[in-house]
Amino acid sequence: MPLKLMMALTAAVLVSQAWISAATAAECQRKDALGTSRVLTVDAATFPRVGRKSFPQTLPLEDHEVVLTFDDGPWPPTDAKVLAALAHECVRATFFLIGKSASEHPDLVKRMAAEGHTVAHHTWSHRNLKYTKPELAGAEIDKGIAAVENALHGVSTTTPSTPFFRYPYFEMTQATLDNLQKRGIAVFGADLWASDWNPMKPEQQLKLLIEKLKAARKGIILLHDPKAQTAAMLPAFLRYLRDNRYRVVHLVPASAPKDASAADKK
Repeated sequence: MPLKLMMALTAAVLVSQAWISAATAAECQRKDALGTSRVLTVDAATFPRVGRKSFPQTLPLEDHEVVLTFDDGPWPPTDAKVLAALAHECVRATFFLIGKSASEHPDLVKRMAAEGHTVAHHTWSHRNLKYTKPELAGAEIDKGIAAVENALHGVSTTTPSTPFFRYPYFEMTQATLDNLQKRGIAVFGADLWASDWNPMKPEQQLKLLIEKLKAARKGIILLHDPKAQTAAMLPAFLRYLRDNRYRVVHLVPASAPKDASAADKK
């Protein structure tokens, strides 16, 4: 990676981390809000693949601790409502963004980071990588990372400032898994979800998610911010978490990942 590009990326990472630190340190204005209980630093060397729906390991969460994650954004019609609900309860989440959408809505990507959320990666176009040729699968991952980094920091690079990645449909190949691990990029599955890709009323989705959470008692929760039913359901779900003494854990990366081009040469 050229020195000028590396310096720009490093500066961008520091700014992003400063936003997160400032947002975490700031006290919530609402004393009865759910709030963010703690920050969990995720190192890909320790947790290369997490989420029991896909992997044998998940994050070290205590009973009644949850991590909120959202896929497939940014999407202006619904993200405004999602971000407002999270801000109202002083909660921070992780957004796995599609590169194409990020390139079309960079201001929304910046807003997510500015409000203290973690911005992560979800390919360029949400292509199913399990049924994609290896060279095209790698390009789909890298193009998505570069688009999100450019939207967030103004630097087009395949070295992500937040080395978190989630596969579309949770469909993966061993080759791409190995490459991501070499690059120091943690892969996220999930522990539970509300199946919000299926059309249903917000009340039905809330009931389904609560039932799954009662059974699991903790875990990484998957939702989709472009879904109108999810945006409508979210305030009630956050109130449920608050009223039933659940604690929200915010994820941040441990350090900058390896240079992608260097990893590919190994």
